[in-house]
Amino acid sequence: MKLINKYKYTIAISCFIMAFSNSCTKLDETLYDRITSANFLQTKDDVVRDFLRAFEHGYWTIQGGGNFYAQELPSDELMTPNREGDWFDGGLYQRLHYHTWTIQDNYTSDMWTGLFQGISLATNSLEDIQAIDPAKFNLAEAEKADYVAELKTLRAWFNLRAFDLYRNIPIVTKIKGEGTMPPQATPQEVFDFIEKELLDAIPGLPTRQALGTSSIGRWTKAGAASLLVRLYLNAKVYIGQDKFTQCAAVCQDIINGKYGTYALESRWDAPFDYTNSTSPEVIFGFPGSFALTHWQYTGDMYWWMGPHQAQNYFGFTDFGGMNTRYALQPGRNVDSVEYPFALGKPFVKFQKYSDDLRLKKYKNLGGSKREGMFMYGYLPYYNNPNQFVKSNRGYTIFARDQVGLFKATPPGQVPADKESNMNHADDNSGVWPVKYPIYPSDDPNKITSAYAEIRYAEIYYSLAECKYRAGDKAGAASLLNAVRKRNYPAGSPSLYSVSGSELNDNEMLDEWMREFLVERRRRTDLIRWGVFNTGTWWDKTPDPDNHTQIFPIGQAILNLSPQLKQNPGY
Repeated sequence: MKLINKYKYTIAISCFIMAFSNSCTKLDETLYDRITSANFLQTKDDVVRDFLRAFEHGYWTIQGGGNFYAQELPSDELMTPNREGDWFDGGLYQRLHYHTWTIQDNYTSDMWTGLFQGISLATNSLEDIQAIDPAKFNLAEAEKADYVAELKTLRAWFNLRAFDLYRNIPIVTKIKGEGTMPPQATPQEVFDFIEKELLDAIPGLPTRQALGTSSIGRWTKAGAASLLVRLYLNAKVYIGQDKFTQCAAVCQDIINGKYGTYALESRWDAPFDYTNSTSPEVIFGFPGSFALTHWQYTGDMYWWMGPHQAQNYFGFTDFGGMNTRYALQPGRNVDSVEYPFALGKPFVKFQKYSDDLRLKKYKNLGGSKREGMFMYGYLPYYNNPNQFVKSNRGYTIFARDQVGLFKATPPGQVPADKESNMNHADDNSGVWPVKYPIYPSDDPNKITSAYAEIRYAEIYYSLAECKYRAGDKAGAASLLNAVRKRNYPAGSPSLYSVSGSELNDNEMLDEWMREFLVERRRRTDLIRWGVFNTGTWWDKTPDPDNHTQIFPIGQAILNLSPQLKQNPGY
């Protein structure tokens, strides 16, 4: 499905944002006239374009404006250290790591802008489509109802993410003719609004089966129900009320097929592979292609999650060079001794179960196939096994689960410099995860994976957490093993026992990390388990308080909308 370019409406939406801050004084004479249904909606194709225009922007927001790294870098999962002068960037990434961000950090404004642009686009289209007579556009009433329900769900998705990041947000339900932004609602009001939007939308949404092969990129009954799962799972954080019982009920409904039929893939990599646009595990995703849109394969997300020259390791050179922006936080110190703390250490957490198939070094096997999920050690060129990936500083890279100044130090040899922190790293520092495949340039399926925003596995893990919290370890273990069994060989001893006796809070959090590594949820999970501010990982010590559970509203937003009240603690 080809989505329209998000930039077509950038000027209109930018002026909308200024209107909400009383800064755009002649809105009715110019931009609003250009996008009214009377002028814009002339044919059925116009209605479809109007319906779809917020979806492409939604795909962009998975990574744009800091929306990816703000969920990963403050957690115990990823890092962007100062690598011999690279990626210091005025201390931006160190403030993220240490939870010392300020309202001057651009992403605190950019995330807000990106998500509220999405809310605005979805609301504008919703108003357009609700106002039309479908018969005049050769539309069935059911088609109109579908579009309305999907736009409400899309808007709920934007709102839920803004709610998670900022908590104290306005509820926008009207765009046309509005000159000021609504006041910030209470967390309870926002929670209730999102819940109602989703519950109202579900009856009008299609099932995956009804959409068939065109279901990727479309909101379905199960997609909306999955957003309810996310809302209920985190309700204690959002509004101080435990909603695990409600969460478990919706999860069970999804698994029972109430909202359509889904299935777990039998291979761990299948939900991310080029065939995933029709995967029975992908409940909601965005369609990707090499020639058109592929937002997860960008420098703000997975493309700059590897060493310099890693494009030669993959054999994919169409995008130019890679970069060392993101890597896993270390599990061991410079002397290769494992750190003692419980959190973090993502690669060590995978190594806990040594027969995990994902632990194999990433390798393209030809024929649009790969194995393994990590880059570590020496990395030979795809077409020349005798040539190895080098740092731009000249030394051959030997990637390791450590942070320090190793430079040309051979593996197994311990450097004299023992310092390891965010300001003391080189290009050998850290293991790089490869969640979505990067096939060689001559592979016909290169960079064609859809982005899997909601996976059926998430429903299993959410229900497992609810059962665990209710004291049912056996039930939790059964659900987790239903997903985990594809990560290990048949008969593996790494599966949990029938009783679930291995499960405790740390193991539950570790398992969330293993299954959903670098999928934009680690910050939220740590907050829900109560360790985001109190925990220790690598060189990150506990915070003095918990005000950083939500981000500040950025200075640029406050400048445009002075009626907004800053979040507590900032």
